[in-house]
Amino acid sequence: MSKAEAWLNYLPSYYHGIRELKAIAHTEGAELDQLARDMEDLIDQYYPETATWSLSRYEQDLNIPVHLSKPLEQRRSVVISKMRGSGKVSASMLKNVAQAYERGSIEVTVQPAKYKVTIHFRDTVGLPPNLEDLKAAMEEIKPAHMMVEYALRYLTIAEVERMTLDQIEGTTQDRLLGGGA
Repeated sequence: MSKAEAWLNYLPSYYHGIRELKAIAHTEGAELDQLARDMEDLIDQYYPETATWSLSRYEQDLNIPVHLSKPLEQRRSVVISKMRGSGKVSASMLKNVAQAYERGSIEVTVQPAKYKVTIHFRDTVGLPPNLEDLKAAMEEIKPAHMMVEYALRYLTIAEVERMTLDQIEGTTQDRLLGGGA
């Protein structure tokens, strides 16, 4: 139901047949519809997960270089990761930051004796699209003496052999060879 219809429904029924009142309701309704859309958009800007035009403000506030040419999802990942990456460094914090960049399953293993952290991508096949930003974020928050290793997942020959022709045709060559997602 449009705002014009809702507005008219608040009035007594004998007003519904008046042409001038319908014109006013139509005009006011269009304005109210636009106002509702603008308010929803404004509320979206308060959360980095849904922000669009305000992402550059988040990036400036968090001292992140603004790259307008990057896709919004990648920019959001950097902002969310930076927000999550403050405080005492732990395996759960590193996983939380890594998860901001990847929508699939991630496993983070810390091996203090080897001074190593391993981030294993379980669901993503090939290189995650935002891997360079993830590496930069990890370098910024990890302890200086720790090394970060990224374990990527590629399709095995057995997995490719089980695929149907349609699945293979729908898969990029980079994914089959392990060069991208």
